[in-house]
Amino acid sequence: MDDEHKRTTPEEALKKLHKQSRGHFKIFIGYAPGVGKTYSMLNEANRRRKRGQNIVVGYLESHQRKETEAQIGELPILPRKVITYNGISLDEMDTDAIIQRAPNVVLIDELAHTNVPGSKFNKRYEDVEEILSHGIDVISTLNIQHLESLNDVIKQITGISVRETIPDKIVEDADEVVVVDISPGSLQNRLARGDIYKTQTIEPALKNFFRKGNLSALRELTLRQTAEEVNEDLEEYMDEHGIRETWQTVERVMVCISSGSYSKKLIRRGARIARKNRCEWHVVYVASTRKIEKNLSKKEETLLESHFKLAKQLGAEITTLKGKSVSGELSVFASEKHITQILIGHSNRTRIEKLLRGSTVNKLLKQTKNIEVHIIPHE
Repeated sequence: MDDEHKRTTPEEALKKLHKQSRGHFKIFIGYAPGVGKTYSMLNEANRRRKRGQNIVVGYLESHQRKETEAQIGELPILPRKVITYNGISLDEMDTDAIIQRAPNVVLIDELAHTNVPGSKFNKRYEDVEEILSHGIDVISTLNIQHLESLNDVIKQITGISVRETIPDKIVEDADEVVVVDISPGSLQNRLARGDIYKTQTIEPALKNFFRKGNLSALRELTLRQTAEEVNEDLEEYMDEHGIRETWQTVERVMVCISSGSYSKKLIRRGARIARKNRCEWHVVYVASTRKIEKNLSKKEETLLESHFKLAKQLGAEITTLKGKSVSGELSVFASEKHITQILIGHSNRTRIEKLLRGSTVNKLLKQTKNIEVHIIPHE
């Protein structure tokens, strides 16, 4: 049965139904406090309200920033719920009141927030999940340092252990992720003017978290992370619509190796291309299952293992495939992984072998579409 007439599985149908009934989830993400996430969220909300959408503020943390507070305008703000903890009255978002009011859209600031003990949920993102399940659209905000998978990286960059984290899946499942970005220099100027924190905390902040090196690293991390999310969404879209050709978005490199010593040259070249493009890359070896194919000698096996070791040291994903057609296995892998650049060595087959079996390079060129193929000469 071809892809066009393939039936939808019950699991796929259930997933599609859930997606249709669920509210639309949009996140404004930034690399540091003060880049303008909440400002951008409020700005969009006001535009939507003018177009007639029923939109409310479920939770807002302005941090007394004048520019942010000015953006609230005429947006209705729902009262918070008062929870008493250890004899102290604390405010939290009233999730049940939001669901009961049933607006088209609700704004919920600071997605990674931990709720006061005694709240319905432990984390605010869990409140958001419940609101979305009732078909209400949610717009929220998040800083990159709150992603769970980046916790160790953030500590390495900033020296700070972030306690409030959210599972990466929350961002992966969002319908839209918008990066709010300004240059590190502009953010430092905003901080120095007192637009982010109170006067007494400005100097310590500039010397610690808001150092230019920190901000530059966090900004790059944010842009790379969101680029990955975009490509995951693109892959899902391509799979859903049966699109097989490669679209040039983020680069993905595949290095095709053999047991020959020149493969190390290919691996090092692939590593340089991947580093330049800051992209994922794969080192792929195909073990031919043709009857006339000779088994690898001990020396060749040892050499191949050294290739894998080098590739691993340089950060590649290593894959071993098996099949009668080397070029066929490579082209299928390239299609599945949405490879954009292939590196392969010149064919070292003799003229008679080429007449009998053809050239892997020539076959690969015919079998791949919209992929750059780099043919690297032997030493």
